[in-house]
Amino acid sequence: MTDPRMQALDYVRRNRDRFLEELKDFLRIPSVSTDPAHRPDVEQAARWVAERLRAAGVDPVEILPTDGHPVVYGEARSPHPEAPTVLIYGHYDVQPPDPLDLWTSGPFEPRVQGENLYARGASDMKGQMMATIAAFEAVARSGPLPAHVKFLIEGEEEIGSPHLPAFLQAHRDRLACTVSLNPDSGMIAPDTPTITYGLRGLAYFELRVYGPSHDLHSGLYGGVVHNPAQALCELIAGMHDAEGRVTLPGFYDRVRPLTEEERAELARLPVDERFYLEQTGAPALWGEAGYTPVERIGARPTLEVNGLLSGFTGPGAKTVLPAEARAKISMRLVPDQDPEEVYQQLLRYLEERAPKTVRWEVIRMAGVRAVLTDRNHPAVQALRRALETVWGRPPVFKREGGTVPIVTQLKEMLGVESVLTGFGLPDDNLHAPNEKLHLPTWSRGLEALVHFFYNYGVT
Repeated sequence: MTDPRMQALDYVRRNRDRFLEELKDFLRIPSVSTDPAHRPDVEQAARWVAERLRAAGVDPVEILPTDGHPVVYGEARSPHPEAPTVLIYGHYDVQPPDPLDLWTSGPFEPRVQGENLYARGASDMKGQMMATIAAFEAVARSGPLPAHVKFLIEGEEEIGSPHLPAFLQAHRDRLACTVSLNPDSGMIAPDTPTITYGLRGLAYFELRVYGPSHDLHSGLYGGVVHNPAQALCELIAGMHDAEGRVTLPGFYDRVRPLTEEERAELARLPVDERFYLEQTGAPALWGEAGYTPVERIGARPTLEVNGLLSGFTGPGAKTVLPAEARAKISMRLVPDQDPEEVYQQLLRYLEERAPKTVRWEVIRMAGVRAVLTDRNHPAVQALRRALETVWGRPPVFKREGGTVPIVTQLKEMLGVESVLTGFGLPDDNLHAPNEKLHLPTWSRGLEALVHFFYNYGVT
């Protein structure tokens, strides 16, 4: 009798070109979720995903409404009652392609050059979704499913998934599962299979500082009225000390320290100072003293200014003393930090430091807890063996500096762990012009996902 695993792997290899052409069709849909003008395209992308799932053997498949963009949901059951249930998460929306003049080809006109496929969404995350659907199809066409499989594919990830929590709450019984497979992650390098086991949380605010009731002439009133832009800059400058530590009162009280085992595991990652300098183009690195760059990225909390706005910013000169100044501020949080507590710490800092010559307010915009996945979870170990089989070397485990809210929401609302994988690379230009997907890595990923289903399911 033919081994179903080997049949599925052969199916992937025989149909790889077709899968790539289907991915190109998917990428041609400009499903930009943040732009109302693209709402018809977002809806088209949802229909495309639903039809593609049906073609892969998922039944039933539904397009479920939310107060924003719809969610595509589907199920496929294994004949084995004792089989685990894998909930596959993904998103079909993409970032805006701007600035268009920096693209070397149309952002929604997929182009293969060398080993790379260029298009908006190629890596984040239509390519990852296509790999998962293709791997499922190969398994479904090669014998009994080793696991029950559910698909949850949303259209608002790139705008913060504002309607997903309500959807999860409304459909929690339907979404019940053993584990979630989330391919919205990536690898450190083409030859370094990677499993992400930690994600930082997020607390996002807008700080507004007000001075006079209206803009003033800086010659007539400068030196008499405190400039809100200057006050804001001084407040921001004081949010870090000389060692790169955040100065908000109590900010580090709940920070879980790294264990020696984790520090040793993170030290295995091939990402040193040179790696970050090459990736960023920065003249030198900066950050909290006493920690390596990879530790600061994934396991230590940070505070960053994401945007500043005040006064006159157009071409030429205008001597204005602005009436207000604004800053977008994000804090990446680590396990045990609470976004609500961080908000209170920011308020205490401002109450202690802000001068009486200005008024201020803080607007809360997002709050998500950090999450750590148990590296010994059976699904994580199934993925580890899958990656080692395909790449011929054990994967490295890393903590991701970014935030994926669905991972935290699934853990808090459904009690479900997530296995984070993906086959994007650091130089894929996510959210930037000339986004790309490295096709040899993607092809390996198809086979690794096939192995995952068999490793984790009933065979």
